[in-house]
Amino acid sequence: MERYGFQSQFPSLRKIPQMHVMPQEEQSQQQTQSDQAQQGMAWMPGATTVGIVCADGIVLASEKRVTYGGFIMSRGGKKVFKVTDQIGVACAGLVGDMQVLAREMDAQAKLFSMDVGRKISVRAASKLLANILFNRRGAPLFTQTIIGGLDEEGASLYVLDVLGSLIPDKYAAVGSGTEVAIGVIEEAYKESITIVEAKELIRRAIKSAINRDAMSGDGIDFLVITKEGVTEESAKF
Repeated sequence: MERYGFQSQFPSLRKIPQMHVMPQEEQSQQQTQSDQAQQGMAWMPGATTVGIVCADGIVLASEKRVTYGGFIMSRGGKKVFKVTDQIGVACAGLVGDMQVLAREMDAQAKLFSMDVGRKISVRAASKLLANILFNRRGAPLFTQTIIGGLDEEGASLYVLDVLGSLIPDKYAAVGSGTEVAIGVIEEAYKESITIVEAKELIRRAIKSAINRDAMSGDGIDFLVITKEGVTEESAKF
């Protein structure tokens, strides 16, 4: 007797492929990581952090305010860090994650120098940083990072996101004040810009961002990298 019904009308549906069901333990682990990521992003502090490649070096800078939600946690936070005598990083995000990242970079740069017998290049340091961030993608460090420095290839700068995406550029801005700051920098930047001119341009860019971004403020920390080494400066306003 011919069989009538839904499956007889659509023979291709008689054999339904088996679906892979993820084990409960793996589902729980992924859900936990997703919840942690959402919590971290919800409490991501604001910042305005910038970097500029100059004719005679690199300038990295960030404002000093640390916020959690609508609360100003500190007015003296440090978001710019020296890695070697030629390389520095500037971050936006969770301050604790920035500090972990800076310490890890410092340790790895020293290990590289001892192992290879020469200082790590900016390109190698940026790739190392990208690998560190990508390897932590399951429990990410909530930072946006600008790494810059000066070596035999000249001055160079790279931008990285939470997962380690690596983008070279001549100037960059990250954090909650990015849209305002990058507009000011882009309008006035030129490849022949000097350290002195870059510092003044960064000051204007961060001040403009602070005027529109309540999560940025309370001064600027500069990290200036030249052939003579690394210089750290601060300005209050």
